[in-house]
Amino acid sequence: MNQYMSTAINPEHTISQVKRLVESDKRSEIRLNANGGNSILLVCPPNLEYQFILKLNELMGAEYSIIDLNELLISFVETNKSDLADMFDLLKGSVHQIFKSPEGETGPDLFSIILSKIEKSYNEDKIPVMIHSGALYGSGIDNIHLMESELVMKSKKPLIILYPATQDGDQLMFLNSRPASKYRCMIVN
Repeated sequence: MNQYMSTAINPEHTISQVKRLVESDKRSEIRLNANGGNSILLVCPPNLEYQFILKLNELMGAEYSIIDLNELLISFVETNKSDLADMFDLLKGSVHQIFKSPEGETGPDLFSIILSKIEKSYNEDKIPVMIHSGALYGSGIDNIHLMESELVMKSKKPLIILYPATQDGDQLMFLNSRPASKYRCMIVN
């Protein structure tokens, strides 16, 4: 049994650990541990994600902004439903471009919507906390794209991502199936 599957996992303790780090005078520790990045991956076992989300909603005060990626994905699909079938036909080999436009292109994509929510949090002087990151699976949007965005990298406040993953040796496995990048983020589990 690995450390992520232990029955001793306590969402409240882990979230409190992240809050202490973010609210302390030691925010530079985040950048040091994140290779210059400004993000925290709050790792939880996929089977405990719901309990972590409940605790996040309970414990995160007014200085935090919860960003639900499920809600953003559903809103994106509903807003663009008349165009989605055509986009899927047009982009058969590059379906991920529906959700994240190629470098240099702009459009009403999911990636820009997520970045605008993060920016709104920063503009309100709040720390963005993303939940339901599994909604990004298969979209072509990886956490590293968000963590390395200029918006996040230059902010005075970090981005926190609830990250459902398991440990396979030294490798963190997103949703127990895909290797995760540990670059540009501090891992808390």
